[in-house]
Amino acid sequence: MITAEEVGRVEVFSGLSEEDREKVARAAADITLQAGEYAAYEGGERALFALLEGRIEAVKLVSGIDRVVGERSPGDIFGEVPITFGTLFPVGFRAAEPSRVLRLEPSEYYGVISVAPDVGKEVGRLASHRIEGPRGLQGLANEPSRPRAFVVGERFDPATAELRRFLDRNQIPYAWLEPGTPDAERWWGAFPAGEDMPVIRVVDGKTVVRPSLRRAAELLELGTEPRFAEYDTVVIGAGPAGLAAAVYGASEGLRTIVVEREAPGGQAGTSSRIENYLGFPSGLSGDELASRALQQARRLGAEILVTRTITRLDAATRQVHLDGGDVLRARTLILACGVSWRRHPAEGVDRLTGKGVYYGAARSEAAATHGLDVHVVGAGNSGGQAAINFSHHARKVTILCRGDALEKSMSRYLIDQLATRPNIEVRLRTEVLAAHGADVLEAIDVRNAETEETTRLESGALFIMIGANAQTQWLPPEIALDRNGFVLTGADVSANGGWELDRDPYLLETSVPGVFACGDVRFSPVKRVAAAVGEGSMAIAFVHQYLQTATNGRIAAASLSGASS
Repeated sequence: MITAEEVGRVEVFSGLSEEDREKVARAAADITLQAGEYAAYEGGERALFALLEGRIEAVKLVSGIDRVVGERSPGDIFGEVPITFGTLFPVGFRAAEPSRVLRLEPSEYYGVISVAPDVGKEVGRLASHRIEGPRGLQGLANEPSRPRAFVVGERFDPATAELRRFLDRNQIPYAWLEPGTPDAERWWGAFPAGEDMPVIRVVDGKTVVRPSLRRAAELLELGTEPRFAEYDTVVIGAGPAGLAAAVYGASEGLRTIVVEREAPGGQAGTSSRIENYLGFPSGLSGDELASRALQQARRLGAEILVTRTITRLDAATRQVHLDGGDVLRARTLILACGVSWRRHPAEGVDRLTGKGVYYGAARSEAAATHGLDVHVVGAGNSGGQAAINFSHHARKVTILCRGDALEKSMSRYLIDQLATRPNIEVRLRTEVLAAHGADVLEAIDVRNAETEETTRLESGALFIMIGANAQTQWLPPEIALDRNGFVLTGADVSANGGWELDRDPYLLETSVPGVFACGDVRFSPVKRVAAAVGEGSMAIAFVHQYLQTATNGRIAAASLSGASS
């Protein structure tokens, strides 16, 4: 409980009368923090804090790393910027040691300054001081962004493209240096031989030639090794469904780990824009959604492993065997392994993949299309979003659609946006027959199904988004799938005759009790990011039900055993 005497030790409140200090004490929340706990997160809702005991650090996420940008001592306040200017917290505030803080909600703060305007003036003065000057928020915002790594590699080298995409999807800021460009020698010095590229150099760290993605993850201190051998739930896949399960599992006290073979975000992470996601009226990109969800999951205590693949899953014991020999024991499993882009059968596509031909289209790839004529294969929302994103950089973007109308597969809002872009063309009833180029993509052959005419088009890049296949070939036979490889759950399991318990399977439960599936990998007609997030959170609710039922069953069995003896 806050006392009037403690309120008086805070410098901005020291001039208040005894009666007003007592009012502040009654209105303020008394918050105790352990070292590392946050009083307020960057981007959090406004409030005014005062430090009573301990030490608080101001922390800002800069280039993917938490950077300490200030400190508060007993008697200091923080939160003066958002409370004065009506903004969200521009930085976070965490306890550097066990601490105790006073928190005033905006309504309570305004009540104080209505009777003591000098307090408001002093808080406003401090807020201005925090913003202005080279060491203030303005100075911090004007600092150039520092990369965490440098990558040297050719534009159309598949290994370089794979490494760059991996860094992008893991939200690692990096500088890409292409041999022969003006700034390359200045930043790097002598270049390695062509066959020794790509090369990654971690800032203040090592240089590695042709690194595997696992090695790159280790250099950048991304999570690749589990901390424990046993978990309440193991989530397989870090797309929207898997990250939602991680957030809810960790926040509800379950020991939770996510295993991802490449990088968080899933197929949605390659989406350049998602404009119909609830709560984001201006839309957001797939990598923005993944980044926020990843930060949230880690903050709540979930472990995230990247560049780890599962070699075997034992359904009976729920043991997860990882590459490298690690074995995780799980009380429950959540399959959120998503889908992969369907491969295009046209001649030359496989040979030129990574050399001008790409599957999916992340927002970060748009700048590389500057001045080019690019083609997008696929008329779903992902294709429409990619075309709009590329149109800001490319000379021309052409959508190639096998159907006779976009309305059959694309949302109306995207069709309307495409119509406003003068450099976007849509070719209906058109399919790609072949891709041409010696070392990189140069042209494509397309056929019009109506006229049966074949045309060769010059192409600087071809982005393919023609549907997806479930990533389930590695699952054990005990987990029932539909004919297309999607995981059956709930009523579909019962209808398939693959359920043996007396109770019905839970809505997201597979044919193996305690193993759940959510997101795109699950057999369902709805394939939307919002649906995946909802299913990920629902899966945790069913995990709790399963664990409670299993625990009660063991207790009942033990009781019967004791009675019989």
